[in-house]
Amino acid sequence: MICIPIVTTTTEEAVAQMAQSAALADILELRIDQIADVDLQRLLGARGDGRLVLVTNRRRDERGGFPGTERERVRLLLDAVALGADYVDIEARTERSLLKEFMAQIEKHGHRTQWIISAHDFSGTPSERTLRKRFNACRKLGADIVKIVTHAHTVEDNLKMLGLIPYARERNQAIIALCMGEHGKISRIMAPLLGSALSYASLDKGAESAPGQLTIAEMRQIYQILQPS
Repeated sequence: MICIPIVTTTTEEAVAQMAQSAALADILELRIDQIADVDLQRLLGARGDGRLVLVTNRRRDERGGFPGTERERVRLLLDAVALGADYVDIEARTERSLLKEFMAQIEKHGHRTQWIISAHDFSGTPSERTLRKRFNACRKLGADIVKIVTHAHTVEDNLKMLGLIPYARERNQAIIALCMGEHGKISRIMAPLLGSALSYASLDKGAESAPGQLTIAEMRQIYQILQPS
């Protein structure tokens, strides 16, 4: 599936961007850490019939913009689960007591929300062995989807990251695996073809939520070329 991140500063702008993006993507990611006046009930109500929504409230040390405390940040994710978000992304580095609260909320609402446990490395892409260790640590937490993202400094970094996808699939674990940065664009294209649950594409140039993100138009054009005739 291709996910378009909704990266705006107000709820009003987010609702408008959701309407623009709805027909183009398989799923929309609400980056609520960027929205100053976030109204989750309105945002989730604006998804329309059949449109999947992922809620992310990224912490500052993971290049997010949420200005409050960790408890306040996780509280919004708990609210997203209660309001019926299809997916919620929470960082593996979240304090364990807060992570347990989040897991309890998922269970309380009958696991109708799938949760993504995410681990980001903005400094580079480590060895294949280290990537597998990170994956296994995240998997033990019991999330529906494990998300591992690193920064690519070389084209070869993509190969290490993409190799994590069959490793996860052999263990019946859904995964999102990709590289950020200009050198990481290959992974964004190839990951869904290898079985990654999601790849991310911006609505337009300048609306990227991470470095190296292609636009949805570019992604669709590439996949059209790659389709067998």
